[in-house]
Amino acid sequence: MSYVPPADLAQSMIAAGQSKVLMSTRDTLIRGYMGGAILTLGAAFAVTVATQTGEPLLGAVLFPVGFILLYLLGFDLLTGVFTLAPMALIDKRPGINFAGVLRSWGLVFLGNFAGAFTVAVCMAIYFTYGFTTEPSAVGEALREIGHGRTVGYADHGAGGMLTLFVRGVLCNWMVSTGVVAAMMAKDVTGKVLVMWMPIMLFFYMGFEHSVVNMFLFPVGLLLGADFTIGDYLIWNEIPTVLGNLVGGLTFVGLTIYVTHARTAPKRVALVRPNGKRFAANPTKVPADAPDADED
Repeated sequence: MSYVPPADLAQSMIAAGQSKVLMSTRDTLIRGYMGGAILTLGAAFAVTVATQTGEPLLGAVLFPVGFILLYLLGFDLLTGVFTLAPMALIDKRPGINFAGVLRSWGLVFLGNFAGAFTVAVCMAIYFTYGFTTEPSAVGEALREIGHGRTVGYADHGAGGMLTLFVRGVLCNWMVSTGVVAAMMAKDVTGKVLVMWMPIMLFFYMGFEHSVVNMFLFPVGLLLGADFTIGDYLIWNEIPTVLGNLVGGLTFVGLTIYVTHARTAPKRVALVRPNGKRFAANPTKVPADAPDADED
């Protein structure tokens, strides 16, 4: 079978979370670094396509390339670890505690930021011929994204902060759905297809992804955008991280865990025409089911 049923999927998610929490510091940082770098190269590609063609939808359609590559290569994003690591803690897997989950989140965050910042520096050089000219059209678009998604939220005060948080929630609802959906398929084609759809959706809708923003805002600052590091942290990165945590854990990790990992199918007593009873899953009654010893 190329499809993994939900009950088995839940166990795979728990095992993946356990593996990430117990991973060595070296491997966690390396995988986080490469995850952040490849994802943000995909973001730079998508913005380039959207700017040069004038078709934002085309950029969104192509953006998942980076996400798919990093997933297939076994690299990590903070958004996915937000969802998977707590499942191993809730399931009380051996060697897993809250401190270990926090350690995993922190290391992946550092790795993602380092990778994203590396790409930001490279792209800033690329768009300005080594800072010798004004940014290209794509560079100007990146600069404006950084301004609009920091100062733009601040202009709306509490309403802007709430919107930012909700966009972070919606983002990781979709991104973690892509991560988890990939575990349902055993072949590369199936994995690519189920990852593509939710990732394209989040990017086109303008939801806030903490790792993508680790690229967008530093590159904007390097290109001369009119906002500060404080604006970036307060009016984007920190609320986005919190929103991503809530979205992935609440709407993906916990929902799947509660309904598929903790809830076993109920067995009921059914009666044959001869009066004998047998126990069976109510959704499927095999013809040769054995007699039940109890109700």
